[in-house]
Amino acid sequence: MFYTARRWLLLVSLASLLTGCLALPQTGLFAFRLAVTSLGVEDVRIGPYSINAGLDTNDLTSLIASSLGACSLPVQATIAMGLGLPAGMPPVEMSGFRWMLDVPGVDPVKGNYEQDVTLTSGGDANLRLPVAFDALATDTQRMAPMLKLANQLASQGELPPGSQLAITPGDLRGLGMKLPSGLLTPTIRLNVGANGQLVPQG
Repeated sequence: MFYTARRWLLLVSLASLLTGCLALPQTGLFAFRLAVTSLGVEDVRIGPYSINAGLDTNDLTSLIASSLGACSLPVQATIAMGLGLPAGMPPVEMSGFRWMLDVPGVDPVKGNYEQDVTLTSGGDANLRLPVAFDALATDTQRMAPMLKLANQLASQGELPPGSQLAITPGDLRGLGMKLPSGLLTPTIRLNVGANGQLVPQG
């Protein structure tokens, strides 16, 4: 009888310990909700030419002549992104993040934002991500569509519908605690809708 009671006591204690261990990760998981509040496109360039300066992309002669020697025709842009936290959340320090951008018609690009970011619920952190595609590195037949895309990015100032952005947060610090990257900080994925709205993936 004593053995049975002791066994039940041990099981209850173990269950309580496991419950306590599980409660903290769940709290951490649901407490951190990174919000991408804005996403725009700035400083679009094709090779050395700034699209914002009104480059006529219908005449490709000068572009091809200046880039064929290097066997590349880079399309560069700056992604302007706002990051924040929901109202009422305490400030969080994030030690950078990994990102990947998938734009229809071109190969995905990715990179690391290596600077610390202060996230608050009262204001957005305005960041800039440099991105670059290469029209000639993969397929010369895709040059014209790439130039069309660059012109679209510059004229509309936003990513085309169907684009996807993924962000994997780095280490998080707040309330005297540190949450290592990859531990309860899942990758955040967003789709760009028809009107430029940001739609979180489930």
